[in-house]
Amino acid sequence: MEGVRPGGGPPAGGPGSGSGSGSGSFPSLFPPGLHGIYGECRRLYPDQPNPLQVTAILKYWLGGPDPLDYVSMYRNLGNPALNVPEHWHYVSFGLSDLYGDNRVHEFTGTEGPSGFGFELTFRLKRETGESAPPTWPAELMQGLARYVFQSENTFCSGDHVSWHSPLDNSESRIQHMLLTEDPQMQPVQTPFGVVTFLQIVGVCTEELHAAQQWNGQGILELLRTVPVAGGPWLITDMRRGETIFEIDPHLQQERVDKGIETDGSNLSGVSAKCAWDDLSRPPEDDEDSRSICIGTQPRRLSGKDTEQIRETLRRGLEINSKPVLPPINAQRQNGLNLDRAPSRKDSLESESSAAIIPHELIRTRQLESVHLKFNQESGALIPLCLRGRLLHGRHFTYKSITGDTAITFVSTGVEGAFATEEHPYAAHGPWLQILLTEEFVERMLEDLEDLNSPEEFKLPKEYSWPEKKLKVSILPDAVFDNPLH
Repeated sequence: MEGVRPGGGPPAGGPGSGSGSGSGSFPSLFPPGLHGIYGECRRLYPDQPNPLQVTAILKYWLGGPDPLDYVSMYRNLGNPALNVPEHWHYVSFGLSDLYGDNRVHEFTGTEGPSGFGFELTFRLKRETGESAPPTWPAELMQGLARYVFQSENTFCSGDHVSWHSPLDNSESRIQHMLLTEDPQMQPVQTPFGVVTFLQIVGVCTEELHAAQQWNGQGILELLRTVPVAGGPWLITDMRRGETIFEIDPHLQQERVDKGIETDGSNLSGVSAKCAWDDLSRPPEDDEDSRSICIGTQPRRLSGKDTEQIRETLRRGLEINSKPVLPPINAQRQNGLNLDRAPSRKDSLESESSAAIIPHELIRTRQLESVHLKFNQESGALIPLCLRGRLLHGRHFTYKSITGDTAITFVSTGVEGAFATEEHPYAAHGPWLQILLTEEFVERMLEDLEDLNSPEEFKLPKEYSWPEKKLKVSILPDAVFDNPLH
Protein backbone atom coordinates (compact mmCIF):
# COMPACT_ATOMS: atom_id res chain seq x y z
CA MET A 1 0.00 0.00 0.00
CA GLU A 2 1.06 3.54 -0.62
CA GLY A 3 0.25 6.92 0.85
CA VAL A 4 0.22 10.39 -0.67
CA ARG A 5 1.69 13.22 1.29
CA PRO A 6 3.50 16.49 0.66
CA GLY A 7 7.24 16.35 1.04
CA GLY A 8 10.43 15.88 -0.94
CA GLY A 9 11.88 13.00 1.03
CA PRO A 10 11.52 10.79 4.10
CA PRO A 11 9.45 12.21 6.95
CA ALA A 12 12.46 12.20 9.27
CA GLY A 13 15.27 14.40 8.08
CA GLY A 14 13.69 15.05 4.69
CA PRO A 15 14.34 18.06 2.45
CA GLY A 16 11.29 19.86 3.77
CA SER A 17 12.37 19.63 7.38
CA GLY A 18 14.95 21.49 9.42
CA SER A 19 17.00 24.50 8.48
CA GLY A 20 18.34 22.86 5.34
CA SER A 21 15.09 23.02 3.38
CA GLY A 22 15.64 26.50 2.10
CA SER A 23 19.39 26.80 1.99
CA GLY A 24 20.27 23.77 -0.14
CA SER A 25 22.09 22.07 2.78
CA PHE A 26 20.60 18.82 4.03
CA PRO A 27 20.45 17.22 7.47
CA SER A 28 23.07 14.52 7.98
CA LEU A 29 20.33 11.88 8.35
CA PHE A 30 19.19 12.45 4.76
CA PRO A 31 20.39 9.41 2.69
CA PRO A 32 23.13 10.52 0.25
CA GLY A 33 21.66 8.72 -2.79
CA LEU A 34 18.27 10.30 -2.19
CA HIS A 35 20.01 13.61 -1.64
CA GLY A 36 21.61 13.44 -5.12
CA ILE A 37 18.35 12.75 -6.96
CA TYR A 38 16.44 15.33 -4.96
CA GLY A 39 19.13 17.89 -5.77
CA GLU A 40 18.48 17.40 -9.48
CA CYS A 41 14.75 17.83 -8.87
CA ARG A 42 15.44 21.04 -6.92
CA ARG A 43 17.50 22.31 -9.87
CA LEU A 44 14.46 21.93 -12.14
CA TYR A 45 11.84 22.95 -9.60
CA PRO A 46 13.37 25.45 -7.14
CA ASP A 47 9.90 26.79 -6.35
CA GLN A 48 8.57 23.32 -5.38
CA PRO A 49 10.73 22.15 -2.45
CA ASN A 50 7.90 20.01 -1.03
CA PRO A 51 6.09 18.32 -3.94
CA LEU A 52 3.27 15.85 -3.45
CA GLN A 53 4.79 12.43 -3.02
CA VAL A 54 3.55 8.85 -3.15
CA THR A 55 5.45 6.83 -0.57
CA ALA A 56 5.60 3.10 0.14
CA ILE A 57 4.16 2.71 3.64
CA LEU A 58 6.12 -0.50 4.23
CA LYS A 59 9.49 -0.12 2.53
CA TYR A 60 10.75 -2.85 0.22
CA TRP A 61 13.78 -3.44 2.42
CA LEU A 62 11.42 -4.12 5.33
CA GLY A 63 9.47 -6.72 3.38
CA GLY A 64 7.02 -4.47 1.57
CA PRO A 65 5.84 -5.17 -2.02
CA ASP A 66 6.81 -1.83 -3.59
CA PRO A 67 10.47 -1.40 -4.65
CA LEU A 68 10.20 2.39 -5.01
CA ASP A 69 10.45 4.19 -1.69
CA TYR A 70 8.98 7.39 -3.16
CA VAL A 71 7.55 8.91 -6.32
CA SER A 72 7.63 12.73 -6.35
CA MET A 73 5.14 14.64 -8.47
CA TYR A 74 5.91 18.11 -9.84
CA ARG A 75 3.92 20.64 -11.82
CA ASN A 76 5.78 21.56 -15.00
CA LEU A 77 4.65 24.69 -16.88
CA GLY A 78 5.96 23.35 -20.17
CA ASN A 79 7.44 25.56 -22.84
CA PRO A 80 4.94 27.45 -25.06
CA ALA A 81 7.73 28.48 -27.46
CA LEU A 82 8.43 24.80 -28.16
CA ASN A 83 4.73 23.87 -28.13
CA VAL A 84 5.24 21.88 -24.91
CA PRO A 85 2.02 21.85 -22.84
CA GLU A 86 1.76 22.11 -19.08
CA HIS A 87 2.08 18.70 -17.46
CA TRP A 88 2.77 16.67 -14.34
CA HIS A 89 6.30 15.34 -13.95
CA TYR A 90 6.80 12.15 -11.89
CA VAL A 91 10.22 11.03 -10.59
CA SER A 92 10.95 7.69 -8.90
CA PHE A 93 13.30 6.98 -5.98
CA GLY A 94 14.49 3.42 -5.44
CA LEU A 95 15.81 1.80 -8.61
CA SER A 96 19.13 3.43 -7.76
CA ASP A 97 20.97 2.94 -4.46
CA LEU A 98 19.57 5.52 -2.05
CA TYR A 99 21.29 4.33 1.11
CA GLY A 100 24.64 2.72 0.28
CA ASP A 101 24.39 0.19 3.11
CA ASN A 102 23.36 -2.90 1.09
CA ARG A 103 19.82 -2.89 2.45
CA VAL A 104 18.46 -2.97 -1.14
CA HIS A 105 21.33 -2.71 -3.62
CA GLU A 106 24.85 -4.05 -3.40
CA PHE A 107 27.33 -1.19 -3.17
CA THR A 108 29.83 -1.63 -6.02
CA GLY A 109 31.70 1.68 -5.89
CA THR A 110 31.29 5.22 -7.13
CA GLU A 111 32.44 4.78 -10.73
CA GLY A 112 29.73 2.45 -12.02
CA PRO A 113 25.92 2.59 -11.90
CA SER A 114 24.14 3.22 -8.64
CA GLY A 115 21.86 0.23 -8.02
CA PHE A 116 20.28 -0.52 -11.38
CA GLY A 117 21.76 2.76 -12.63
CA PHE A 118 18.57 4.68 -13.38
CA GLU A 119 15.34 6.12 -12.05
CA LEU A 120 12.07 6.37 -13.95
CA THR A 121 10.24 9.57 -14.87
CA PHE A 122 6.87 10.17 -16.53
CA ARG A 123 5.29 13.29 -18.03
CA LEU A 124 1.47 13.38 -18.07
CA LYS A 125 -0.45 16.17 -19.78
CA ARG A 126 -2.29 18.29 -17.21
CA GLU A 127 -6.01 18.44 -17.87
CA THR A 128 -7.82 21.79 -17.71
CA GLY A 129 -8.85 22.57 -14.14
CA GLU A 130 -6.73 19.77 -12.67
CA SER A 131 -5.32 21.06 -9.39
CA ALA A 132 -3.43 17.95 -8.24
CA PRO A 133 -1.56 15.23 -10.13
CA PRO A 134 -3.27 11.84 -10.58
CA THR A 135 -1.54 9.12 -8.57
CA TRP A 136 -1.98 6.20 -10.97
CA PRO A 137 1.39 6.86 -12.69
CA ALA A 138 3.10 6.08 -9.38
CA GLU A 139 1.57 2.59 -9.36
CA LEU A 140 2.54 2.17 -13.02
CA MET A 141 6.13 3.01 -12.07
CA GLN A 142 5.97 0.56 -9.16
CA GLY A 143 4.87 -2.14 -11.63
CA LEU A 144 7.86 -1.49 -13.86
CA ALA A 145 10.15 -1.40 -10.83
CA ARG A 146 8.83 -4.80 -9.70
CA TYR A 147 9.67 -6.19 -13.12
CA VAL A 148 13.23 -4.86 -12.89
CA PHE A 149 13.79 -6.18 -9.36
CA GLN A 150 12.29 -9.60 -10.05
CA SER A 151 13.81 -10.23 -13.48
CA GLU A 152 16.99 -8.15 -13.06
CA ASN A 153 16.48 -6.94 -16.62
CA THR A 154 17.36 -3.27 -16.72
CA PHE A 155 15.83 -0.71 -19.08
CA CYS A 156 17.57 1.25 -21.83
CA SER A 157 16.49 4.17 -23.98
CA GLY A 158 14.53 2.84 -26.94
CA ASP A 159 13.15 -0.17 -25.06
CA HIS A 160 9.45 -0.96 -25.32
CA VAL A 161 7.07 -2.40 -22.74
CA SER A 162 4.03 -4.40 -23.89
CA TRP A 163 1.37 -3.59 -21.28
CA HIS A 164 -1.84 -4.60 -23.14
CA SER A 165 -4.09 -2.40 -21.05
CA PRO A 166 -4.80 1.36 -20.78
CA LEU A 167 -2.10 2.77 -18.53
CA ASP A 168 -4.67 4.57 -16.36
CA ASN A 169 -7.16 1.65 -16.34
CA SER A 170 -9.60 3.65 -18.50
CA GLU A 171 -10.74 3.24 -22.11
CA SER A 172 -7.68 5.01 -23.51
CA ARG A 173 -5.80 3.82 -26.59
CA ILE A 174 -2.53 4.47 -24.74
CA GLN A 175 -1.83 0.88 -23.70
CA HIS A 176 1.94 0.39 -24.02
CA MET A 177 5.17 2.22 -23.29
CA LEU A 178 8.48 3.25 -24.81
CA LEU A 179 11.44 4.47 -22.78
CA THR A 180 13.78 7.36 -23.54
CA GLU A 181 16.12 9.80 -21.81
CA ASP A 182 14.29 12.46 -19.81
CA PRO A 183 14.65 15.73 -21.79
CA GLN A 184 15.38 17.89 -18.72
CA MET A 185 16.96 15.73 -16.02
CA GLN A 186 20.72 15.26 -16.20
CA PRO A 187 22.67 12.22 -14.93
CA VAL A 188 23.61 12.52 -11.27
CA GLN A 189 26.83 11.38 -9.62
CA THR A 190 26.08 10.10 -6.12
CA PRO A 191 28.45 8.59 -3.53
CA PHE A 192 27.07 5.19 -4.63
CA GLY A 193 27.44 5.57 -8.40
CA VAL A 194 25.81 7.29 -11.37
CA VAL A 195 22.05 7.68 -11.82
CA THR A 196 20.42 8.44 -15.18
CA PHE A 197 16.74 9.22 -15.76
CA LEU A 198 14.60 7.19 -18.18
CA GLN A 199 11.24 8.64 -19.14
CA ILE A 200 8.16 6.48 -19.74
CA VAL A 201 6.26 7.43 -22.91
CA GLY A 202 2.73 6.10 -23.40
CA VAL A 203 1.98 4.80 -26.91
CA CYS A 204 -0.82 3.10 -28.86
CA THR A 205 -0.71 -0.54 -29.96
CA GLU A 206 0.09 0.39 -33.57
CA GLU A 207 3.03 2.50 -32.41
CA LEU A 208 4.31 -0.35 -30.23
CA HIS A 209 4.15 -2.75 -33.19
CA ALA A 210 6.08 -0.26 -35.33
CA ALA A 211 8.75 -0.03 -32.61
CA GLN A 212 9.01 -3.83 -32.54
CA GLN A 213 9.20 -4.13 -36.32
CA TRP A 214 11.74 -1.29 -36.63
CA ASN A 215 13.19 0.19 -33.44
CA GLY A 216 12.09 2.24 -30.46
CA GLN A 217 14.35 5.20 -31.14
CA GLY A 218 12.89 5.67 -34.60
CA ILE A 219 9.32 5.76 -33.29
CA LEU A 220 10.31 8.12 -30.48
CA GLU A 221 11.69 10.53 -33.07
CA LEU A 222 8.42 10.38 -34.99
CA LEU A 223 6.44 11.04 -31.79
CA ARG A 224 8.58 14.12 -31.14
CA THR A 225 7.53 15.56 -34.49
CA VAL A 226 3.79 15.26 -33.75
CA PRO A 227 2.76 17.76 -31.03
CA VAL A 228 -0.46 15.98 -30.02
CA ALA A 229 1.39 12.66 -29.77
CA GLY A 230 4.12 13.83 -27.44
CA GLY A 231 6.03 16.69 -28.98
CA PRO A 232 9.69 17.43 -28.20
CA TRP A 233 9.39 16.42 -24.52
CA LEU A 234 7.28 13.32 -25.27
CA ILE A 235 4.41 14.15 -22.94
CA THR A 236 1.79 11.41 -22.62
CA ASP A 237 -1.81 12.47 -23.28
CA MET A 238 -4.15 9.70 -22.16
CA ARG A 239 -6.98 11.32 -24.16
CA ARG A 240 -5.12 11.02 -27.46
CA GLY A 241 -7.48 9.18 -29.78
CA GLU A 242 -5.34 8.83 -32.90
CA THR A 243 -2.04 7.13 -33.63
CA ILE A 244 0.74 9.07 -35.34
CA PHE A 245 0.01 7.01 -38.46
CA GLU A 246 -3.62 8.15 -38.46
CA ILE A 247 -2.56 11.74 -37.87
CA ASP A 248 0.03 11.56 -40.67
CA PRO A 249 -0.40 8.47 -42.92
CA HIS A 250 2.88 9.20 -44.72
CA LEU A 251 4.87 8.34 -41.59
CA GLN A 252 4.16 4.62 -41.98
CA GLN A 253 5.26 4.25 -45.57
CA GLU A 254 7.93 6.92 -45.85
CA ARG A 255 9.60 6.45 -42.46
CA VAL A 256 8.71 3.16 -40.78
CA ASP A 257 8.49 0.82 -43.79
CA LYS A 258 11.62 2.30 -45.30
CA GLY A 259 13.38 2.04 -41.94
CA ILE A 260 12.47 -1.63 -41.56
CA GLU A 261 13.72 -2.37 -45.08
CA THR A 262 16.97 -0.47 -44.54
CA ASP A 263 17.77 -1.09 -40.88
CA GLY A 264 15.88 -4.23 -39.96
CA SER A 265 14.70 -4.59 -36.35
CA ASN A 266 16.68 -3.89 -33.18
CA LEU A 267 14.61 -6.40 -31.22
CA SER A 268 16.74 -9.52 -30.81
CA GLY A 269 14.74 -11.47 -28.25
CA VAL A 270 11.53 -11.72 -26.24
CA SER A 271 10.16 -13.65 -23.30
CA ALA A 272 7.31 -15.71 -24.70
CA LYS A 273 4.95 -18.64 -24.37
CA CYS A 274 6.76 -21.19 -26.51
CA ALA A 275 7.97 -24.80 -26.59
CA TRP A 276 9.64 -27.22 -28.96
CA ASP A 277 9.65 -30.96 -29.67
CA ASP A 278 12.30 -33.17 -31.21
CA LEU A 279 10.25 -35.07 -33.81
CA SER A 280 13.21 -37.22 -34.80
CA ARG A 281 12.93 -39.12 -31.49
CA PRO A 282 10.18 -41.56 -30.52
CA PRO A 283 7.27 -39.89 -28.68
CA GLU A 284 7.89 -41.96 -25.55
CA ASP A 285 11.47 -40.69 -25.26
CA ASP A 286 10.73 -37.64 -23.16
CA GLU A 287 14.23 -37.29 -21.72
CA ASP A 288 15.22 -34.95 -24.51
CA SER A 289 11.77 -33.71 -25.49
CA ARG A 290 11.08 -30.09 -24.74
CA SER A 291 7.32 -30.34 -25.12
CA ILE A 292 5.36 -28.52 -22.46
CA CYS A 293 2.92 -31.43 -22.51
CA ILE A 294 5.28 -33.95 -20.90
CA GLY A 295 4.58 -34.91 -17.32
CA THR A 296 8.17 -35.16 -16.14
CA GLN A 297 10.29 -32.23 -15.04
CA PRO A 298 12.41 -31.04 -18.01
CA ARG A 299 16.13 -30.75 -17.53
CA ARG A 300 17.18 -27.20 -16.67
CA LEU A 301 19.66 -25.02 -18.44
CA SER A 302 23.18 -25.11 -17.11
CA GLY A 303 24.82 -22.00 -15.74
CA LYS A 304 26.93 -21.60 -18.87
CA ASP A 305 23.90 -21.92 -21.16
CA THR A 306 21.94 -19.51 -19.00
CA GLU A 307 24.73 -16.95 -19.29
CA GLN A 308 24.93 -17.42 -23.07
CA ILE A 309 21.19 -17.03 -23.62
CA ARG A 310 21.10 -14.01 -21.34
CA GLU A 311 23.82 -12.42 -23.44
CA THR A 312 21.89 -13.39 -26.58
CA LEU A 313 18.86 -11.53 -25.30
CA ARG A 314 20.77 -8.54 -23.99
CA ARG A 315 23.55 -8.16 -26.47
CA GLY A 316 23.01 -10.56 -29.35
CA LEU A 317 25.44 -12.99 -30.95
CA GLU A 318 26.82 -10.30 -33.19
CA ILE A 319 28.95 -7.45 -31.88
CA ASN A 320 27.52 -4.07 -30.81
CA SER A 321 23.91 -5.17 -30.77
CA LYS A 322 21.44 -3.27 -28.59
CA PRO A 323 20.28 -4.60 -25.21
CA VAL A 324 16.79 -6.07 -25.31
CA LEU A 325 13.78 -5.76 -23.01
CA PRO A 326 11.56 -8.83 -22.89
CA PRO A 327 7.93 -7.69 -23.19
CA ILE A 328 5.73 -7.58 -20.14
CA ASN A 329 2.27 -9.13 -19.97
CA ALA A 330 -0.27 -7.19 -17.94
CA GLN A 331 -2.41 -8.87 -15.35
CA ARG A 332 -5.04 -7.45 -13.05
CA GLN A 333 -4.08 -7.25 -9.38
CA ASN A 334 -6.12 -5.42 -6.77
CA GLY A 335 -7.99 -3.59 -9.51
CA LEU A 336 -4.81 -2.27 -11.15
CA ASN A 337 -3.10 -3.38 -14.31
CA LEU A 338 0.40 -4.40 -13.37
CA ASP A 339 3.26 -6.28 -14.86
CA ARG A 340 3.42 -10.01 -14.71
CA ALA A 341 7.16 -10.28 -14.15
CA PRO A 342 8.85 -13.66 -14.25
CA SER A 343 9.96 -14.91 -10.87
CA ARG A 344 13.65 -15.19 -10.08
CA LYS A 345 13.60 -18.94 -10.66
CA ASP A 346 12.09 -18.42 -14.13
CA SER A 347 14.38 -15.56 -15.11
CA LEU A 348 17.42 -15.95 -17.31
CA GLU A 349 19.62 -15.48 -14.27
CA SER A 350 17.94 -18.28 -12.34
CA GLU A 351 20.21 -19.47 -9.56
CA SER A 352 18.40 -22.80 -9.40
CA SER A 353 18.96 -23.58 -13.08
CA ALA A 354 22.73 -23.33 -12.78
CA ALA A 355 23.13 -26.28 -10.40
CA ILE A 356 20.84 -28.92 -11.92
CA ILE A 357 23.24 -30.53 -14.33
CA PRO A 358 26.86 -29.64 -15.23
CA HIS A 359 27.43 -27.99 -18.59
CA GLU A 360 29.93 -30.67 -19.60
CA LEU A 361 27.28 -33.41 -19.32
CA ILE A 362 24.85 -31.79 -21.75
CA ARG A 363 25.97 -32.56 -25.27
CA THR A 364 24.98 -30.54 -28.32
CA ARG A 365 22.62 -32.68 -30.37
CA GLN A 366 21.84 -32.39 -34.09
CA LEU A 367 18.12 -32.93 -34.72
CA GLU A 368 16.51 -34.22 -37.89
CA SER A 369 13.03 -32.75 -37.42
CA VAL A 370 11.53 -30.21 -35.00
CA HIS A 371 8.11 -28.91 -34.01
CA LEU A 372 7.88 -25.34 -32.71
CA LYS A 373 4.93 -24.18 -30.60
CA PHE A 374 3.94 -20.57 -29.86
CA ASN A 375 0.92 -18.77 -28.47
CA GLN A 376 -0.71 -16.24 -30.79
CA GLU A 377 1.11 -13.19 -29.45
CA SER A 378 4.50 -14.88 -29.78
CA GLY A 379 3.64 -16.33 -33.19
CA ALA A 380 2.73 -12.87 -34.47
CA LEU A 381 6.41 -11.92 -33.97
CA ILE A 382 7.71 -14.64 -36.33
CA PRO A 383 7.47 -12.38 -39.43
CA LEU A 384 9.41 -9.73 -37.49
CA CYS A 385 12.01 -12.37 -36.61
CA LEU A 386 12.34 -13.42 -40.25
CA ARG A 387 12.07 -10.10 -42.07
CA GLY A 388 13.56 -7.72 -39.53
CA ARG A 389 16.31 -9.95 -38.16
CA LEU A 390 17.33 -12.97 -40.23
CA LEU A 391 17.17 -11.24 -43.62
CA HIS A 392 19.58 -8.69 -42.12
CA GLY A 393 22.07 -11.35 -41.04
CA ARG A 394 20.96 -11.38 -37.38
CA HIS A 395 19.29 -13.69 -34.88
CA PHE A 396 16.15 -13.76 -32.74
CA THR A 397 15.54 -15.60 -29.45
CA TYR A 398 12.32 -16.72 -27.77
CA LYS A 399 12.82 -17.46 -24.04
CA SER A 400 9.95 -19.33 -22.40
CA ILE A 401 8.31 -17.53 -19.48
CA THR A 402 7.07 -20.87 -18.09
CA GLY A 403 10.43 -22.66 -17.91
CA ASP A 404 14.00 -22.77 -19.15
CA THR A 405 13.17 -23.54 -22.79
CA ALA A 406 14.69 -21.21 -25.39
CA ILE A 407 14.46 -21.09 -29.20
CA THR A 408 16.97 -19.05 -31.20
CA PHE A 409 16.57 -18.46 -34.95
CA VAL A 410 19.88 -17.66 -36.63
CA SER A 411 20.89 -16.65 -40.14
CA THR A 412 23.90 -18.03 -41.96
CA GLY A 413 25.89 -14.88 -41.15
CA VAL A 414 25.65 -15.18 -37.36
CA GLU A 415 28.79 -16.26 -35.54
CA GLY A 416 28.83 -18.28 -32.34
CA ALA A 417 25.85 -20.52 -33.12
CA PHE A 418 25.96 -24.30 -32.74
CA ALA A 419 23.41 -24.79 -35.53
CA THR A 420 25.07 -25.03 -38.96
CA GLU A 421 23.95 -25.24 -42.58
CA GLU A 422 24.80 -28.95 -42.52
CA HIS A 423 22.84 -29.45 -39.27
CA PRO A 424 20.34 -26.57 -39.15
CA TYR A 425 18.55 -27.86 -36.04
CA ALA A 426 20.72 -28.24 -32.96
CA ALA A 427 19.95 -28.38 -29.25
CA HIS A 428 21.99 -27.85 -26.13
CA GLY A 429 19.79 -29.16 -23.34
CA PRO A 430 16.48 -27.23 -23.59
CA TRP A 431 18.00 -24.54 -25.83
CA LEU A 432 17.18 -25.06 -29.52
CA GLN A 433 18.86 -23.21 -32.38
CA ILE A 434 17.42 -23.15 -35.89
CA LEU A 435 19.50 -21.95 -38.83
CA LEU A 436 17.46 -20.70 -41.79
CA THR A 437 18.83 -19.82 -45.21
CA GLU A 438 17.66 -16.62 -46.91
CA GLU A 439 15.78 -18.63 -49.54
CA PHE A 440 13.85 -20.57 -46.88
CA VAL A 441 13.13 -17.37 -44.94
CA GLU A 442 11.53 -15.80 -48.01
CA ARG A 443 9.35 -18.88 -48.48
CA MET A 444 8.32 -18.93 -44.82
CA LEU A 445 7.33 -15.26 -44.99
CA GLU A 446 4.96 -16.06 -47.85
CA ASP A 447 3.46 -19.06 -46.04
CA LEU A 448 3.10 -17.19 -42.74
CA GLU A 449 1.50 -14.09 -44.23
CA ASP A 450 -1.77 -14.61 -42.36
CA LEU A 451 0.06 -14.12 -39.05
CA ASN A 452 -0.13 -10.42 -39.87
CA SER A 453 -3.95 -10.53 -39.65
CA PRO A 454 -4.69 -11.76 -36.12
CA GLU A 455 -8.35 -10.75 -36.33
CA GLU A 456 -8.87 -13.44 -38.99
CA PHE A 457 -6.92 -16.06 -37.06
CA LYS A 458 -8.49 -19.26 -35.70
CA LEU A 459 -6.55 -21.44 -33.26
CA PRO A 460 -4.98 -23.90 -33.37
CA LYS A 461 -3.09 -23.18 -36.60
CA GLU A 462 -0.36 -25.33 -38.10
CA TYR A 463 2.29 -24.66 -40.73
CA SER A 464 4.49 -27.40 -42.12
CA TRP A 465 7.48 -27.67 -44.46
CA PRO A 466 7.91 -31.47 -44.85
CA GLU A 467 11.04 -31.33 -46.99
CA LYS A 468 12.68 -29.17 -44.32
CA LYS A 469 11.25 -31.38 -41.54
CA LEU A 470 9.95 -28.32 -39.74
CA LYS A 471 6.52 -27.75 -38.23
CA VAL A 472 5.19 -24.62 -36.47
CA SER A 473 1.98 -24.57 -34.42
CA ILE A 474 0.16 -21.52 -33.06
CA LEU A 475 -1.79 -22.65 -30.00
CA PRO A 476 -4.17 -21.16 -27.42
CA ASP A 477 -2.67 -19.66 -24.27
CA ALA A 478 -4.34 -22.37 -22.18
CA VAL A 479 -2.00 -25.01 -23.60
CA PHE A 480 0.99 -23.15 -22.19
CA ASP A 481 -0.69 -22.18 -18.92
CA ASN A 482 -1.46 -25.83 -18.17
CA PRO A 483 1.73 -27.91 -18.71
CA LEU A 484 -0.15 -31.18 -18.20
CA HIS A 485 -2.89 -30.31 -20.70
